[in-house]
Amino acid sequence: MSLTLDSYRLLGRSGLRVSPLALGAATFGTEWGWGAEQDEARKLFDLYVERGGNFIDTASTYTDGSSERLLGEFTRDNRESLVLATKYSTLRRPGDPNSGGNHRKTLFASVETSLRQLNTDYIDLLYLHLWDFTTPVEEILRGMDDLVRQGKVLYVAISNSPAWQVSRMQAIADLRGWSPLVALQIEYNLIERTGERDLIPMAREMGLGVIPWSPLAGGVLTGKYSRADLTAADGEGIEGGEGAEGAEGAEGNAVTADGTRRSVTIASGALTERSLAIVDVVKEVAAELGRTPAQTGLAWTLQNPDVTAPVIGARTAAQLEDNLGALEIGFTAAQLARLDEAGAIELGFPHDVLARDTTRALTRGDLRIEPRR
Repeated sequence: MSLTLDSYRLLGRSGLRVSPLALGAATFGTEWGWGAEQDEARKLFDLYVERGGNFIDTASTYTDGSSERLLGEFTRDNRESLVLATKYSTLRRPGDPNSGGNHRKTLFASVETSLRQLNTDYIDLLYLHLWDFTTPVEEILRGMDDLVRQGKVLYVAISNSPAWQVSRMQAIADLRGWSPLVALQIEYNLIERTGERDLIPMAREMGLGVIPWSPLAGGVLTGKYSRADLTAADGEGIEGGEGAEGAEGAEGNAVTADGTRRSVTIASGALTERSLAIVDVVKEVAAELGRTPAQTGLAWTLQNPDVTAPVIGARTAAQLEDNLGALEIGFTAAQLARLDEAGAIELGFPHDVLARDTTRALTRGDLRIEPRR
């Protein structure tokens, strides 16, 4: 079934309506050595909104704050009709240990920074960006709830965190009457599918909408890399860079040794023999559909009923146009099966054991169990 950007979906167990593709704004600004200048970023924003898009993703530290500042300028005339999602956790001032992390001090300071940069009175959706393995969950949840009660944040969410911590947080929020998490942002694409083990099933059970970042695996699923790049990757030194977000965006400060997106992709570990074999299948299916590999890879994420809106992060209007074409793709059952098989992973224990026919039969009582002798 063909979608459009105004085929709005509910976000998790909330009444908030969002577009089926989110516009990633980590490409707004060039401070990280790549990205879109202000005029090009404005074209991206206008194209997305004119097509009916309303869900925009950023963070307080993306492109050293330029991402939020540009959005603050672009949204002057239509702020109320947009859903602005931003994040806190990443270090805002190098050398200051309290300018990053998940604790209450950085939470409140980061939100105030985002409000100034976005030129707004409230944030629609606030994510905890990166789990710090330090801050008590009650401190995080109470801080988030306080911000909601103050009207500075409308909904809260989480990304890049262990499934058991997220489910624990959701249970505590429910029991104490605090604001529940409504979304889970994770890396998810045909190459990176480990979220299918616990994170995505957990999100389904706990009422969180899944928002995939890097749905094109840092550009690998566009088909622009070849096996020749694997040889180059073996000897390439990388500094900084923490992986890709959206189709072309970045998770964290992505300044690299040579300042290119290729370096970021290599640093993320997305470029491997396995990933290129998956790309081969994507290209085959794309050719059958008369579509690009990028559209095909994005469309695959939209087939998962647990996915609300992948984050796309184009640097040019042409890239964004191509990405939006993913909404029009419909796979045959055979094509979808080939893509699923190409990127399939082993779920491991206990999932594999619980999926066995014998295990299922035991829980259904279909097998007679002999008494122990």
